Amino acid sequence: MLNRSSVSEFLLLAFADTRELQLLHFALFLGIYLATLLGNGLILSAVACDQRLHTPMYFFLFNLALLDLGCISTTLLKAMANLLWDTRAISYQGCAAQLSFYLLFFGAEYSLLTIMAYDRYIAICQPLHYGSLLGSRACAQLAAAAWGSGFLNAVLHTANTFSLPLCHGNAVEQFFCEIPQILRLSCSDVYLREVGALIFSISLALVCFVFIVVSYVQIFRAVLRMPSEQGRHKAFSTCLPQLTVVSLFLSTIMFAYLKPLSLSSQTLNLMMSFMYSVVPPAVNPLIYSMRNRVLKDAIGKFFEYMLFQNP
Repeated sequence: MLNRSSVSEFLLLAFADTRELQLLHFALFLGIYLATLLGNGLILSAVACDQRLHTPMYFFLFNLALLDLGCISTTLLKAMANLLWDTRAISYQGCAAQLSFYLLFFGAEYSLLTIMAYDRYIAICQPLHYGSLLGSRACAQLAAAAWGSGFLNAVLHTANTFSLPLCHGNAVEQFFCEIPQILRLSCSDVYLREVGALIFSISLALVCFVFIVVSYVQIFRAVLRMPSEQGRHKAFSTCLPQLTVVSLFLSTIMFAYLKPLSLSSQTLNLMMSFMYSVVPPAVNPLIYSMRNRVLKDAIGKFFEYMLFQNP
């Protein structure tokens, strides 16, 4: 029976078997990663440098860009390295580190999306209380709570998952280390402890989901009651990108984990994991900048500054 001491590495799921396809995948992933770095980097730079964006909404967007960069770097960089060097291996310690960082960024992002829904609810439904409820100190505390919840989530699940003895080999049926795939390698009844922790986390996630849904229902009711068409347009321009990001984030995860077993296949599982771990961080900057004129102007000014600044 394999246990922690006898498993020195795991074998991740390969995207391709032939060398040509591996290099093609590497080039594709490199392009996606560089585009993600550029998009989120521009948002970070614009929010940091433009005084007009020093508001709670853009402060939370700044944190979201950081988390997106963390999420995609945790999963995609190792996949790219394996494709380039024609290997599937990841060390035991590397797998634990990858899982913990992914859970940190993933959990913090979900908490942050909940906070961002609260921010839009206060801004539109209770605008007179916006300054008092979401001052700079309150925003910092909320952001710290989001990062803290991600950290606790990562410590809890990583410690539980990697405390289990393994006896079903070391092949992880995923392109990155993920809790369900590690649990499948376990041979101990102790895995029920991690299942209990997962149920607890899922329950908290459902509470956040209900809060997000209720918040946006109240937001849209308030927007539709606005007498001014300009006011409705401005409100929708700030809410629709966030709602799109939340929908993309949750829909890909729900389909990946709640799809019928009859639809399950190695190729589909690989594609769905790519959809929820790589696609949202890559497209979030585009979603937020498409309808947000202030953000687009700030990014444009940042480009002008970088290209035409005096030597």
